Amino acid sequence: MIPRREALERLSLLLGGALSTQVTAALMGQVINGGASVAVTPEQTALLAELADVIIPATDTPGAKEAGAEAFIIRVLRDCYPMEEQESFYAGIAGIDEAGRKAHGKAFVELTPDQKNALVREAAEKNRSFFRRLREMVVTAYFISEVGATQALEYLPVPGRFEGDVPLKPGQKAWAISR
Repeated sequence: MIPRREALERLSLLLGGALSTQVTAALMGQVINGGASVAVTPEQTALLAELADVIIPATDTPGAKEAGAEAFIIRVLRDCYPMEEQESFYAGIAGIDEAGRKAHGKAFVELTPDQKNALVREAAEKNRSFFRRLREMVVTAYFISEVGATQALEYLPVPGRFEGDVPLKPGQKAWAISR
């Protein structure tokens, strides 16, 4: 069985760097924010789901929206980020929605995929720290979900027989890590 710490290290490599303290705490099931939290509206939840789906869209596997990435993100923010950082994050997603309303006269969730992609690219350029945080949470949420772990990655449930050196077949997906 793979230790949880090693699984987190592998996930951080998948993300291209180290996971933030808050996301790592959330993956461990910890609650490090004992204070107040933002009351998330259904509109914010829908907007977050659409943004996640722009980052990891459905292809031959389900996208982040189908994986329920927004629920994980909302929980991480509530349980692991102080109120000021939660407010900043939700202001960031509201800014993308507002940019869509100004540019196209519609809410982000009502836009075409091309319009959504353009707005997310613009947000990534204008507010890199917000976008890095959003992307980190979306990618983590997706690959720890059942959909991400079993359909986007090759899934091998643990416990199982340990084989330390298993070559990938041509075109085979990378392996998912299960606890």
